[in-house]
Amino acid sequence: MKIFEKVKKNKLLSAVILAYGILFATVPDKALAAVNNSMYYVFEMLMIMPVIFILTSLAEAWVPKEVIINSFGEKSGFKGNIFAFLLGSFSAGPIYAAFPVCRMLLKKGAGIANIVIVLSTWAVIKVPMLANEAKFLGPKFMAIRWVLTTISIFIMAYFIAKAVKKEDMPQELEADSQAVSVNQDYCIGCGVCVNICPKIFYMDNKKALARNEATAGPIAAKVSKAAEACPAKAINYTL
Repeated sequence: MKIFEKVKKNKLLSAVILAYGILFATVPDKALAAVNNSMYYVFEMLMIMPVIFILTSLAEAWVPKEVIINSFGEKSGFKGNIFAFLLGSFSAGPIYAAFPVCRMLLKKGAGIANIVIVLSTWAVIKVPMLANEAKFLGPKFMAIRWVLTTISIFIMAYFIAKAVKKEDMPQELEADSQAVSVNQDYCIGCGVCVNICPKIFYMDNKKALARNEATAGPIAAKVSKAAEACPAKAINYTL
């Protein structure tokens, strides 16, 4: 039973292992070549990712949340877009190194659009790559491709920010989420909190209860509103 639960939680990894198993059973030579290629990237990641994790951990501990919100938050406007563009452009390393960085930025309050910009610029128009592109394909090709790609990145960031909201993101991103509870001795079962924030509160046996879910961002505002509206003042939540 535990094996099935592990497979369900790691569907992608399980699919890769299954694919390798089929390859070894049918075409072992190609399977061995695939394993060798995969191990190259595994060793590369083992050299790069520890450094990235250390740097992101230091940034998460030392950089105040207010700085990230002002520089990369949803209300940072065009200034935030430019900061995100510069961060991605002057980065180094493969694109997978950008994911823990962007996760840290999201946890500290960065907006979806700026995360898209960081990832996109890191992947396709960072400065070290542009230098090589100009060398092998010519400065004119590089410049035109840079302009068109940059325009596309900003358009894509705008539409993704409209389509994806922070509450749709994995709960693990909410580092500063609030712990919410309802004092059952005080709760009178009026249901006001459920009406205001049904994602967190629900009724059980004529009493309100709180789900163990992330409550940062817009959800935190609804939780605060529910706590204020509760006539029995039975809702507790802490940062």
